[in-house]
Amino acid sequence: MEPNIAAPAALIGDPGRAAMLQALLDGRAQPASALAWAAGLTAQAASNHLTKLVEGGLLKVERQGRHRYYRLHNAEVAHALEALALLAAPIRALEQPRSPLARALRGGRCCYGHLAGRLGVGLTRALEDHGHILAADDKLYAISPAGTAWFAELGVDVATLRSKRGVARQCLDWTERQHHLAGPLGVALCDRLEALGWIVRDRASRAAELTPAGRDALREHLNLDLDAEAVARAA
Repeated sequence: MEPNIAAPAALIGDPGRAAMLQALLDGRAQPASALAWAAGLTAQAASNHLTKLVEGGLLKVERQGRHRYYRLHNAEVAHALEALALLAAPIRALEQPRSPLARALRGGRCCYGHLAGRLGVGLTRALEDHGHILAADDKLYAISPAGTAWFAELGVDVATLRSKRGVARQCLDWTERQHHLAGPLGVALCDRLEALGWIVRDRASRAAELTPAGRDALREHLNLDLDAEAVARAA
Protein backbone atom coordinates (compact mmCIF):
# COMPACT_ATOMS: atom_id res chain seq x y z
CA MET A 1 0.00 0.00 0.00
CA GLU A 2 1.31 3.43 -0.95
CA PRO A 3 1.33 6.20 1.69
CA ASN A 4 -1.40 8.78 1.32
CA ILE A 5 0.70 11.85 0.56
CA ALA A 6 -2.44 13.78 -0.41
CA ALA A 7 -3.41 14.28 3.25
CA PRO A 8 -0.29 16.20 4.41
CA ALA A 9 -0.08 17.92 1.02
CA ALA A 10 -3.62 19.26 1.47
CA LEU A 11 -2.78 20.53 4.94
CA ILE A 12 0.33 22.33 3.74
CA GLY A 13 -1.41 23.60 0.60
CA ASP A 14 -3.55 26.14 2.39
CA PRO A 15 -1.76 29.55 2.32
CA GLY A 16 -2.58 30.34 5.95
CA ARG A 17 -1.41 26.98 7.23
CA ALA A 18 1.70 27.13 5.04
CA ALA A 19 2.58 30.54 6.50
CA MET A 20 2.25 29.24 10.06
CA LEU A 21 4.36 26.17 9.28
CA GLN A 22 7.08 28.34 7.76
CA ALA A 23 7.04 30.58 10.83
CA LEU A 24 7.99 27.51 12.89
CA LEU A 25 10.93 26.44 10.75
CA ASP A 26 13.48 27.71 13.25
CA GLY A 27 12.44 24.92 15.62
CA ARG A 28 11.06 27.16 18.34
CA ALA A 29 7.56 26.86 19.79
CA GLN A 30 5.13 29.74 19.29
CA PRO A 31 1.72 30.65 20.74
CA ALA A 32 -1.33 30.75 18.51
CA SER A 33 -1.40 34.55 18.65
CA ALA A 34 2.08 34.85 17.13
CA LEU A 35 1.23 32.33 14.41
CA ALA A 36 -2.03 34.13 13.63
CA TRP A 37 -0.08 37.36 13.19
CA ALA A 38 2.53 35.66 10.97
CA ALA A 39 -0.20 34.25 8.71
CA GLY A 40 -2.42 37.34 8.72
CA LEU A 41 -5.33 35.38 10.21
CA THR A 42 -7.91 36.07 12.87
CA ALA A 43 -7.49 34.25 16.17
CA GLN A 44 -10.47 31.99 15.41
CA ALA A 45 -9.23 31.08 11.92
CA ALA A 46 -5.73 30.40 13.24
CA SER A 47 -7.12 28.16 15.97
CA ASN A 48 -9.07 26.10 13.43
CA HIS A 49 -6.01 25.71 11.20
CA LEU A 50 -3.75 24.78 14.12
CA THR A 51 -6.17 22.07 15.23
CA LYS A 52 -6.05 20.53 11.75
CA LEU A 53 -2.25 20.69 11.66
CA VAL A 54 -1.98 18.98 15.05
CA GLU A 55 -4.52 16.30 14.12
CA GLY A 56 -2.72 15.80 10.81
CA GLY A 57 0.60 15.14 12.54
CA LEU A 58 2.44 18.21 11.24
CA LEU A 59 2.46 20.11 14.54
CA LYS A 60 2.61 19.19 18.19
CA VAL A 61 1.35 21.32 21.04
CA GLU A 62 2.88 21.93 24.46
CA ARG A 63 0.90 23.29 27.40
CA GLN A 64 2.48 25.73 29.83
CA GLY A 65 -0.07 26.74 32.42
CA ARG A 66 -3.04 28.19 30.56
CA HIS A 67 -1.03 28.73 27.39
CA ARG A 68 -0.44 26.48 24.39
CA TYR A 69 2.69 26.55 22.29
CA TYR A 70 2.99 24.97 18.86
CA ARG A 71 6.06 23.58 17.10
CA LEU A 72 6.77 21.38 14.10
CA HIS A 73 6.15 17.75 14.95
CA ASN A 74 9.65 16.64 13.92
CA ALA A 75 12.57 17.36 11.61
CA GLU A 76 10.88 15.48 8.76
CA VAL A 77 8.20 18.18 8.58
CA ALA A 78 10.91 20.84 8.33
CA HIS A 79 12.68 18.90 5.56
CA ALA A 80 9.41 18.55 3.65
CA LEU A 81 8.81 22.31 3.84
CA GLU A 82 12.35 23.05 2.63
CA ALA A 83 11.91 20.54 -0.21
CA LEU A 84 8.67 22.23 -1.28
CA ALA A 85 10.49 25.57 -1.29
CA LEU A 86 12.91 24.07 -3.81
CA LEU A 87 9.99 23.03 -6.04
CA ALA A 88 8.38 26.46 -5.89
CA ALA A 89 8.83 28.88 -8.77
CA PRO A 90 12.15 30.76 -8.53
CA ILE A 91 11.92 34.06 -6.72
CA ARG A 92 12.34 36.93 -9.13
CA ALA A 93 15.47 39.03 -8.77
CA LEU A 94 16.83 36.81 -6.01
CA GLU A 95 20.18 38.58 -6.18
CA GLN A 96 18.71 42.08 -6.17
CA PRO A 97 18.13 44.09 -2.99
CA ARG A 98 14.87 43.22 -1.28
CA SER A 99 13.49 43.91 2.16
CA PRO A 100 16.00 43.99 5.03
CA LEU A 101 14.43 40.87 6.55
CA ALA A 102 14.54 38.95 3.26
CA ARG A 103 18.21 39.86 2.79
CA ALA A 104 18.96 38.85 6.37
CA LEU A 105 17.24 35.47 5.95
CA ARG A 106 19.15 34.75 2.78
CA GLY A 107 22.40 35.79 4.40
CA GLY A 108 21.89 33.40 7.32
CA ARG A 109 18.96 31.72 9.02
CA CYS A 110 18.09 28.85 11.29
CA CYS A 111 16.45 25.83 9.67
CA TYR A 112 15.10 23.64 12.48
CA GLY A 113 18.14 24.38 14.61
CA HIS A 114 20.91 24.30 12.03
CA LEU A 115 22.39 27.08 9.91
CA ALA A 116 21.12 27.75 6.40
CA GLY A 117 21.47 30.50 3.81
CA ARG A 118 24.84 31.82 2.66
CA LEU A 119 26.24 31.46 6.16
CA GLY A 120 25.25 27.80 6.45
CA VAL A 121 26.34 26.90 2.92
CA GLY A 122 29.66 28.74 3.25
CA LEU A 123 30.43 27.11 6.57
CA THR A 124 29.58 23.66 5.20
CA ARG A 125 31.74 24.18 2.12
CA ALA A 126 34.67 25.26 4.31
CA LEU A 127 34.28 22.16 6.49
CA GLU A 128 34.33 20.02 3.33
CA ASP A 129 37.35 21.86 1.91
CA HIS A 130 39.29 21.14 5.09
CA GLY A 131 38.27 17.48 5.03
CA HIS A 132 36.37 17.69 8.30
CA ILE A 133 33.18 16.36 6.72
CA LEU A 134 32.92 14.26 3.56
CA ALA A 135 29.87 13.83 1.32
CA ALA A 136 28.58 10.26 1.62
CA ASP A 137 25.70 8.17 0.28
CA ASP A 138 22.05 8.71 1.23
CA LYS A 139 22.57 12.49 1.58
CA LEU A 140 24.80 12.06 4.62
CA TYR A 141 28.15 13.48 5.65
CA ALA A 142 30.91 11.30 7.06
CA ILE A 143 32.99 12.95 9.79
CA SER A 144 36.72 12.40 9.41
CA PRO A 145 39.06 11.83 12.37
CA ALA A 146 40.44 15.31 11.76
CA GLY A 147 36.88 16.62 11.74
CA THR A 148 36.06 14.88 15.01
CA ALA A 149 39.13 16.50 16.56
CA TRP A 150 38.21 19.92 15.13
CA PHE A 151 34.67 19.78 16.47
CA ALA A 152 35.98 18.61 19.86
CA GLU A 153 38.35 21.58 20.00
CA LEU A 154 35.38 23.81 19.26
CA GLY A 155 33.43 22.19 22.09
CA VAL A 156 31.21 19.74 20.19
CA ASP A 157 31.58 16.07 21.15
CA VAL A 158 30.58 14.14 18.02
CA ALA A 159 30.54 10.82 19.90
CA THR A 160 27.59 11.94 22.04
CA LEU A 161 25.35 12.73 19.05
CA ARG A 162 22.74 10.16 18.04
CA SER A 163 20.18 9.88 15.25
CA LYS A 164 18.67 6.99 13.31
CA ARG A 165 18.76 9.17 10.19
CA GLY A 166 22.44 10.07 10.54
CA VAL A 167 24.37 12.46 12.76
CA ALA A 168 25.41 14.72 9.86
CA ARG A 169 23.05 15.16 6.92
CA GLN A 170 23.06 17.11 3.67
CA CYS A 171 20.17 19.58 3.37
CA LEU A 172 19.68 21.30 0.02
CA ASP A 173 19.38 25.03 0.69
CA TRP A 174 16.37 26.52 -1.09
CA THR A 175 17.95 29.95 -1.65
CA GLU A 176 21.52 28.91 -2.42
CA ARG A 177 20.72 25.60 -4.21
CA GLN A 178 23.71 24.02 -2.45
CA HIS A 179 23.91 21.77 0.58
CA HIS A 180 24.29 22.91 4.15
CA LEU A 181 25.00 20.78 7.22
CA ALA A 182 21.91 19.43 8.98
CA GLY A 183 21.19 16.74 11.54
CA PRO A 184 22.32 16.64 15.19
CA LEU A 185 25.81 17.82 14.26
CA GLY A 186 24.39 20.84 12.44
CA VAL A 187 22.22 21.71 15.43
CA ALA A 188 25.09 21.24 17.91
CA LEU A 189 27.39 23.38 15.76
CA CYS A 190 24.82 26.19 15.51
CA ASP A 191 24.24 26.14 19.28
CA ARG A 192 27.97 26.18 19.96
CA LEU A 193 28.64 29.08 17.59
CA GLU A 194 25.94 31.05 19.37
CA ALA A 195 27.39 30.16 22.79
CA LEU A 196 30.82 31.33 21.64
CA GLY A 197 29.37 34.62 20.47
CA TRP A 198 30.27 33.94 16.84
CA ILE A 199 26.68 34.23 15.64
CA VAL A 200 23.58 35.97 16.94
CA ARG A 201 20.03 34.88 16.23
CA ASP A 202 17.20 37.33 15.77
CA ARG A 203 14.53 36.03 18.14
CA ALA A 204 11.82 37.83 16.15
CA SER A 205 12.71 35.90 12.98
CA ARG A 206 14.85 33.00 11.78
CA ALA A 207 17.74 35.28 10.84
CA ALA A 208 21.25 34.42 12.05
CA GLU A 209 24.21 36.75 11.60
CA LEU A 210 27.95 36.47 12.09
CA THR A 211 29.40 38.74 14.74
CA PRO A 212 32.77 40.50 14.20
CA ALA A 213 34.32 37.90 16.52
CA GLY A 214 32.72 35.16 14.44
CA ARG A 215 34.11 36.57 11.19
CA ASP A 216 37.61 36.66 12.67
CA ALA A 217 37.25 33.14 14.09
CA LEU A 218 36.05 31.59 10.84
CA ARG A 219 38.91 33.22 8.95
CA GLU A 220 41.35 31.82 11.50
CA HIS A 221 39.89 28.33 11.86
CA LEU A 222 38.55 27.63 8.37
CA ASN A 223 39.96 30.30 6.05
CA LEU A 224 36.36 31.32 5.47
CA ASP A 225 35.74 34.93 4.46
CA LEU A 226 32.05 35.37 3.71
CA ASP A 227 32.51 39.10 3.10
CA ALA A 228 35.00 38.40 0.31
CA GLU A 229 32.69 35.74 -1.15
CA ALA A 230 29.80 38.20 -1.24
CA VAL A 231 31.92 40.78 -3.07
CA ALA A 232 33.11 38.16 -5.58
CA ARG A 233 29.53 36.99 -6.17
CA ALA A 234 28.33 40.52 -6.84
CA ALA A 235 31.17 41.30 -9.28
